[in-house]
Amino acid sequence: MTVLGISCWYHDAAAAFVRDGEIVAAAQEERFTRRKHDAEFPRNAIAYCLAEAGIEARQLDAVAFYDKPLLKFERLLETYVSYAPRGLASFIRAMPLWLKRKLWIPDLLETELGIEDVPLLFPEHHESHAASAFFPSPFQRAAFLTVDGVGEWATTSWGTGAGNEVRIHGEIHFPHSLGLLYSAFTYLCGFRVNSGEYKLMGLAPYGEPRFADFIREELIDLREDGSFRLNLDYFTYPYGLTMTGRRLAERLGPPREAEGPLTRREMDLAASVQAVTEDAVLRMARHVHRQTGETNLVMAGGVALNCVANGRLVREGPFQNIWIQPAAGDAGGALGAALLAAHHWGNDDRPVRETDAMQGAYLGPEIAEPDALAALADLPVERYATDAEVVERTAELLAEGQTVGWVQGRAEFGPRALGHRSILADPRGREVQRKVNLQIKFRESFRPFAPSVLEVRAAETFALAEGDRQPSSPYMLLVRPVRDAQIEGEGLDRLRQIESPVPAVTHVDGSARVQTVSRERNGIYYDLLKAFEAKTGCPVLVNTSFNVRGEPIVGSAEDAVRVFRRTHMDALVIGRLVVTKSALPESEREAFSPEEIAAAYGLD
Repeated sequence: MTVLGISCWYHDAAAAFVRDGEIVAAAQEERFTRRKHDAEFPRNAIAYCLAEAGIEARQLDAVAFYDKPLLKFERLLETYVSYAPRGLASFIRAMPLWLKRKLWIPDLLETELGIEDVPLLFPEHHESHAASAFFPSPFQRAAFLTVDGVGEWATTSWGTGAGNEVRIHGEIHFPHSLGLLYSAFTYLCGFRVNSGEYKLMGLAPYGEPRFADFIREELIDLREDGSFRLNLDYFTYPYGLTMTGRRLAERLGPPREAEGPLTRREMDLAASVQAVTEDAVLRMARHVHRQTGETNLVMAGGVALNCVANGRLVREGPFQNIWIQPAAGDAGGALGAALLAAHHWGNDDRPVRETDAMQGAYLGPEIAEPDALAALADLPVERYATDAEVVERTAELLAEGQTVGWVQGRAEFGPRALGHRSILADPRGREVQRKVNLQIKFRESFRPFAPSVLEVRAAETFALAEGDRQPSSPYMLLVRPVRDAQIEGEGLDRLRQIESPVPAVTHVDGSARVQTVSRERNGIYYDLLKAFEAKTGCPVLVNTSFNVRGEPIVGSAEDAVRVFRRTHMDALVIGRLVVTKSALPESEREAFSPEEIAAAYGLD
């Protein structure tokens, strides 16, 4: 059976292709259009998936869309009526898109894909999340927990998966949403909703949770079983064009202006909502464990990307094993919809692998060498005959303290770069974190970097707390303490007082968002880490996504070359091709000075 899964028209549009229960391809539309979080119909992602599968749309057995548009429309109408007339502005903005497009999705799918007789399937949003979490997992059976902003009505769901079936046992409904609570504080701290939540998580360790009691007492009624209700007097998102309004501003202050200076207030707000979110996730997980009796848990939904909460869940939660979908947000809904159609509707057998069925999340397009050569045509290229040679050369550059743009194999599916579309550096350098943030990524200096570490050596650098039964973290979704890390000071000053064997990847709370790397899952990236370790004795690399501020991760060779040329990146590796800045004429080595970058982006 062949199924195409699609998600779009909210954020992070994507497509995925499944054949006989096996994942063949998956990609986000943003990687092709270069519009971050692109929500439009994923024509390019669909074209890639069909080409990778060697099939035309008319040959598909089914097309699955990741939610039920009519049910979502029902929720919007009921909400607007409930809050009338306050929701009029939001209603007027939303209705044209619904009346012109979203209510006609079956017709649009048939027209866009050129299909007439292919069945169209519409699972519920949280069903798609649950399927994306359970079906690729390494478990024959498991409980699932999905938490996000909102689907149709559900904002949280839990249930069980066994064999080729998932069943939802319980839900929490809009407007009560843990994801939207977190997004409200994202908005309050001056970050963009639906994209800045990871900034809020990164900011949290700089502050103290001094507002946590206010959140628990005034904003959320959090029960022991993890169920909750929000005090909607403080929020405007059900009917307005903003997340919060006057009443919350009176208690916590107005929203920070975008790009304005970060104060202790924002740090403490971030720390506070992070603490409450972690508490809620732990309570939910304990309830799900009590209700299902399962020993394994799988997770998806945007809140499942909160790696700090995930780390606590592994350490303190009741489950023996936890697996999190690496594309946990709406992009992963396309994959979940396809898998749900294959297993529920098509009754395909479900393959269960000891690792998982995500293939390292390397499900996107690969850059062919002729395309890379064309993009590098006017640059002095070093061309190597074997993977071993390019690995040796790259390890040499990294050991010299150079930052390297690294492009290999198929692109990652999901928000994390996992060693195929990455910027890499030596984690032992004290200035690496600041240099890569400000001179390459063009982003705020407080943002932490993740380490990639050889899985067999991970415990030497990163500590497992008591009760932590899960040493591997292949998708960069769990936080670990860094051994021998010491941090002093307060606020942003802590960033300059990190003492650690790997300071470039040590956050100010002494933790790191770890990616463990194995030969089986990661191939050539594992070989690079081994070569770097042989030269330096360090089995760790800085691994951050290959992009600059405001742009998606690079998709094409042209994208990679453009980022290389306009930033202070020292070297670029695409397949077996290497270019170094030192080989370029001096006038072409740096497009922007550090001062120009700081001024343009308001960075410290």
